[in-house]
Amino acid sequence: MKITISTLIFIMGLLMMFFSCVQEKSGSPIRLTALNSMQRMLPVNPVRGDPTVEIKAARNEYEAFQVVITAGNQNNLRNVRIHVSDLVNGSETISKSNMEIFRTHDVYLPHSSPRAELPPGLYPDPLMPFINPVTGDSIRANRKLEAPEGDPLRIPRHSAYPIEIYPNQHCILWVDLYIPSQTKAGVYKGTLDVYAEDGISASMPISLTVWDFTLPDVAAHRTHLGHFSLISKVWDIEPESDQYRNTEIAYCEELARHRVNPPIPHSLLPEVNEDGSIIIDPDRHQQLADYVERTHLVDFEVPRTPFMTNTSNSDRPTPENQTDPVAIEKSKRYYSEMYQYIKENGWEKRAYLYMQDEPNSVKDYNQVINLGKVVKDAAPELQVLVVEQTYKHDPSWPDIDPYIDIWCPLFGFIDRNTIHEKIDKGDEVWSYTALVQPAPPYHPDYENLQGKNPPYWHIDQPVIMYRIPTWLNRQYDIQGLLYWTTSGWYNDISPWMFPTLGPWESGSPDSTEYDTRYFNGGGILFYPGLEAGFDGPVSSIRLKNIREGLEDFEYFAILDRNGESEFVQEMVDQVCPEWWDFAKDPDQLLKVRERLAQKIESLNLN
Repeated sequence: MKITISTLIFIMGLLMMFFSCVQEKSGSPIRLTALNSMQRMLPVNPVRGDPTVEIKAARNEYEAFQVVITAGNQNNLRNVRIHVSDLVNGSETISKSNMEIFRTHDVYLPHSSPRAELPPGLYPDPLMPFINPVTGDSIRANRKLEAPEGDPLRIPRHSAYPIEIYPNQHCILWVDLYIPSQTKAGVYKGTLDVYAEDGISASMPISLTVWDFTLPDVAAHRTHLGHFSLISKVWDIEPESDQYRNTEIAYCEELARHRVNPPIPHSLLPEVNEDGSIIIDPDRHQQLADYVERTHLVDFEVPRTPFMTNTSNSDRPTPENQTDPVAIEKSKRYYSEMYQYIKENGWEKRAYLYMQDEPNSVKDYNQVINLGKVVKDAAPELQVLVVEQTYKHDPSWPDIDPYIDIWCPLFGFIDRNTIHEKIDKGDEVWSYTALVQPAPPYHPDYENLQGKNPPYWHIDQPVIMYRIPTWLNRQYDIQGLLYWTTSGWYNDISPWMFPTLGPWESGSPDSTEYDTRYFNGGGILFYPGLEAGFDGPVSSIRLKNIREGLEDFEYFAILDRNGESEFVQEMVDQVCPEWWDFAKDPDQLLKVRERLAQKIESLNLN
């Protein structure tokens, strides 16, 4: 018997109603339940949460919470509206304009990711804004949108409004609260109010404790979460058009709002002449300078040379030359002038070249050497990043160490001893994740790591998996976090509905080992706003938790700068003593975070 997706969704709905009905009966036609940012309310689960929102944060920090709206067992809740109040502490006020409300949207996962900890089904992930971030208008499904002349009329399929909740069913709100830098420490009170037709209403108390310290604007933790090249395909627009550039900037700025270092749009970088020299256009330069300031840019990624390929092309273990000497000279000129331009503007400490990805053969190792020689000859001070573990894939392969400044092993390839060897000699180490790759057989400690798993980044994993990597990085003295993309919308079907579809389901010859695998949400931390009626990004619960982890890292950095590294280590040990042993209980992490905050307050840094 063949079961269709629609049948499965219907069955899930019946299960949801069953589990909801066995919950504790309430005479109220509406119930509100508070959840923290790492809790996930699945449709088939009974509501387990708190009657009030109680959150704590520093200044210049976002703190998120969720509110589950549940209809009673009698009637539908129709035309539901959401309102929030200002948060007040005596004469001090945090304006409600600092609270951004989203409605969670469920995506359906028909199959599990490898090593998934959670089953197939419906999962909340996209966060639909109530207000169009481009126009400021309310967004409603099936409402026709005005379109530029000559463009097709678009109708959003997904939106926060309208809200109608059937008996014993739920609507989940996500609230981002930003605490302005000038806010005075103390406890602030307010409410989130829910109204429906027939005079139905309910109120959720909000209590915010503002700690007496401020997070810096520029992040302490380095990040690279990919670029937005697929925008042109999804939006069906020309890559050089104004619409593309505006949309790309919107995505970049949204990353920056999540304390993630955004990519630098190519339209802002100097153009390159055919001889390798660069063109400094004053208007373009000013736009770039404004972008660096506006997004609090941490890292300045130098684009690769356009004159040489970064793919392997040599079998020799110690090659002397491997490409056209003219291309080499052009590349040297390009790297030299680009680095000089960056240095003249005071950005050189942020600059690095992402030179090569996962060199997995002798040829690849040789290519790291070939390309690295060009860079080191042209700009010796320019940091070079290669996505590779800190130990050799094979001891007989050539030594690439002299050509790498930033090593970037997969989560599953992390090895504390060799990481510290690289750090001790002056290199830096980042970490990254892709697919579900555990420790490889050539890991120095493979015998003890077989069967153990690092945190994997997929929808059918606990949400804390997206917050914990910065804690693990601090445990291992790792300074950066890399992810291959936030917008891997490879399929032609909407990722809102089928986020699993992608290249590993295509059956193409170069991906046959993955033909029967699904990587749910892999490479998708944003959803295309076209589905929600606007030209911009729809964020995800998972990206929000990456932000929360990056903010946690600021607590570590503040204490480290003030001589409290031993205390930080003690706290991190309680949450993640090693890479394959970390907390999965959100309350455990939040309690340790509060102790970190209390220690910072005791230092009287203001």
